[in-house]
Amino acid sequence: MSDLGAALHEQLRELTFELGGPGMRERLEKLTPPRNEYGVDPYGLDLDYAVAAMAPFLWLYRKYFRVEVHGIEKVPAEGRALFIANHSGQLPFDAAMLGVALLVELDPPRYGRALVEKWVPTLPFVSSFYARLGQVVGTPENCRRLLAAEEALLVFPEGVRGLNKPFSERYKLQDFGHGFMRLALEAEAPIVPVGIVGAEEQAPAIANLPGLARLLAMPALPITPTPLALPLPTRYHIHFGEPMCFTGSADDEDAVLEDKVSEVKRAMQKLLDDGVRARKHIFW
Repeated sequence: MSDLGAALHEQLRELTFELGGPGMRERLEKLTPPRNEYGVDPYGLDLDYAVAAMAPFLWLYRKYFRVEVHGIEKVPAEGRALFIANHSGQLPFDAAMLGVALLVELDPPRYGRALVEKWVPTLPFVSSFYARLGQVVGTPENCRRLLAAEEALLVFPEGVRGLNKPFSERYKLQDFGHGFMRLALEAEAPIVPVGIVGAEEQAPAIANLPGLARLLAMPALPITPTPLALPLPTRYHIHFGEPMCFTGSADDEDAVLEDKVSEVKRAMQKLLDDGVRARKHIFW
């Protein structure tokens, strides 16, 4: 790293500690990612890099989206867990804000591993950035290894269906897959339902261009009244529900798992419905 790069890195680290508030430095020092026989995180997480990279996300968390967290006391303090959240807003700011919440609102903090779509590693620069932040492609094998290491996974079962849904479908959960439930049953891991209110209005989609999206090798190409990289400063509310534990076989047929998946979906929809009713305004 050049002298200029090292100086910028150190400035960003200090900004992270400042934005995080009292005790942030000591809190982050408690993070201990799993390490392989070579002494590094097997998925590429570089904690020193991640702490510096947190600075702009913390600014968004504190100053732009002004995130309010509800029910943080329900979050398991340690051990494997799947945080199952809704997904929206065209770009995954909601996933970033959820990850930041687990770092700044908990002591000791939890480092959430967000599961990303398989096409993300094909993006230049983005793939290496995500890897150094410890985010992983959501393959079953990756998930099993992380849960075996007592990690916390951030899972968005709506996938791109939720991320790119039209404004008319805001706060209406899209179809869920069954993969997260199979993982929870296999690993005997609790599921923490999460409802994120605010992201649905940050970049309302008024149309989609699927043909052009295919040409660009993208899952969707939404049209919004604001630039995608500059979402509206909506106020975020992140609601954590009670952990849910399920029993059964991970090899059950989809029809058998559907009731369990639907129970999680109902819990999340209630968090969203209650959260939308309780907020005072979209922007404050």
